[in-house]
Amino acid sequence: MKSFICRGCLNLVTSAGRTSVDIGASAKLELVDKFCYLGDMLSVDGNADAAVGARIRIGCNKFRQLVPLLTNKDVSVIMRGRFYSSCVQSSMLHGSETWPVTKENVVAL
Repeated sequence: MKSFICRGCLNLVTSAGRTSVDIGASAKLELVDKFCYLGDMLSVDGNADAAVGARIRIGCNKFRQLVPLLTNKDVSVIMRGRFYSSCVQSSMLHGSETWPVTKENVVAL
């Protein structure tokens, strides 16, 4: 059975100082500046910039998947707006209630 690896988890940036911490029992933890946890990007400084960037990419990907539906003239404008709100906006804002959001983050979203 193959285990799932999130694409956001593949590009970890290690810290400049120590690269690991010994936690005993011959186990070590790698120190990183940001990491992906349950699909959300967490950073060492606690700001939401990494999470906002990841959610913007997720929203863009979802929008690209729905372009045929969102540009279909046979679907009413009201229904296309509902699809956009329920699929694209909800995927971009998932988990945002826990972010320490700045004005720049709101503008980016």
